[in-house]
Amino acid sequence: MTSSAAQAIARSEPSAHRLTVLVALGDARRAEQLADALAASDGLLPVLAGSGVGQMADVAIADEAGLESRVVSSATPIVLLSRRAGSEQVTDNVLAVLPASADGLLIAAAARLAASGYRIDRAGPSEVAHGDFHDGLAEEDVPDDNQARPALSPREAEVLALLAEGAPNKVIARRLNISVHTAKFHVAAILIKLGAANRTDAIAIAMRQGLVLV
Repeated sequence: MTSSAAQAIARSEPSAHRLTVLVALGDARRAEQLADALAASDGLLPVLAGSGVGQMADVAIADEAGLESRVVSSATPIVLLSRRAGSEQVTDNVLAVLPASADGLLIAAAARLAASGYRIDRAGPSEVAHGDFHDGLAEEDVPDDNQARPALSPREAEVLALLAEGAPNKVIARRLNISVHTAKFHVAAILIKLGAANRTDAIAIAMRQGLVLV
């Protein structure tokens, strides 16, 4: 994991401050489900679009419909849940583009990183200048079968091997002698680098690419 990612992990350890996460999705039921999932994550305070808290949010989770509704402030970093094959730049403050089917763990990790000023792409998290989203954005290539294998750090490779065994975050943390929060962010980094929607998808991709043998 890059030094920037490590800094992001450190910033994301439990603290008195809870990040306010605006959930702005076109599907109201999906929005409520996601808000419930984020509420179970340490340090996150999800609020639904229309609650009147949008302008004060630290970070927003939105889909294309949410962006079109303009409920998200242009100064708020956004994690975009997209059904499109690529990661087209929709607005300057989109710092991460994840599959619409991404699970709560990945979305929560991406929200923390984006709120800390990190752009998230297939190469992992990287820092962008605070308040200068435009210069930090880059389009992500559409996945392709001939794409080079993602470069996993030695620690990420260890975490991936445990994921392939079906180990939950607490077991990963105990086996590797790291905190559960650090385990969560290693898992999130792996999902992002592999372009996976969830753990099962990550294992399938890793097996196809020969990154793990199960």
